[in-house]
Amino acid sequence: MACRDLPDTGLPAEFGFIARIFRPLAGHGALDLRDDAAVFTPPPGRQIVIAADAMVESVHFLPDDPAETVGRKLLRCNLSDLAGMDATPLGYLLTVSMPPARDEAWFAGFATGLARDQQEFGITLLGGDTTSTTGPLVLSLTVLGHVAPGMALRRNTARVGDGLWVTGTIGDGAMGLLARRGEIADRDGYLAGRYQLPRPRLGLALGAVASAGMDVSDGLVQDLGHMARESGVGAVIHAAQVPLSPAVRALGPQWLPTCLGGGDDYELLLAVPPGHEALLRDHAARQGVSVTRIGQVVARAGVRVLDASGAEMVLARRGWSHAM
Repeated sequence: MACRDLPDTGLPAEFGFIARIFRPLAGHGALDLRDDAAVFTPPPGRQIVIAADAMVESVHFLPDDPAETVGRKLLRCNLSDLAGMDATPLGYLLTVSMPPARDEAWFAGFATGLARDQQEFGITLLGGDTTSTTGPLVLSLTVLGHVAPGMALRRNTARVGDGLWVTGTIGDGAMGLLARRGEIADRDGYLAGRYQLPRPRLGLALGAVASAGMDVSDGLVQDLGHMARESGVGAVIHAAQVPLSPAVRALGPQWLPTCLGGGDDYELLLAVPPGHEALLRDHAARQGVSVTRIGQVVARAGVRVLDASGAEMVLARRGWSHAM
């Protein structure tokens, strides 16, 4: 894990900083973070799955979010990409662009959060890069996982007649951001906690159960649009069937459009043949994860959202866009 171009910001020498903050996170193949690359052997007979995500201060997390939760969210968002392809975590690479305002104490908390989730999810640091910036704090993580050959879930294989299912509840992340900003009530902190610490749905073993799958990170309606477009199909969501947490329901039905088009859910969206629905429930129950059928895959192009009366809902926002 290299460290370059650090100005005199009060941080110790670059290699000492790496040794104190990141070396305790290193696992097999990382070569104790003393070289420029990792060397490891993947599990025999498995395919490697690789995903990458970045988080930028004031865009993906708030400046006053605790350092520990920032580290955990960064790792969990990437683990959710593995879960969306039904892959098992293996290791990760980390790139940190540090502004002068973030001192070693902040990064110690950041690493504490990573260590906690490394233990929970069975993953270790393989390497990365550390540099300085005059802009906001930028964090990028590349995660590696493995899956049985040909068993990775794809978003382009949904079939007409499949049911559409989601894990957990939808909208907690978007509502949690509003709670963190003080725009809605969140007395017990549940929604803020869901925004700060998503729950990657690993271990469901759905490669032979679902026709297609992906994680929901940019908004349910928008992400379903990606699946439908890539699969050459259409989709219908029955809004009344979308699972909402008690905390969201307590805020009132006016927030349903925000939940449908908000981001930061990190739940799984699955297209499942009718004959596999019992298997889906069984697999989810073994992991203690709730699953809910919210619609179906249809031949007509596009994604339609229907209200309880069957009328089509017009959403002002269907999801988050990363484009400027």
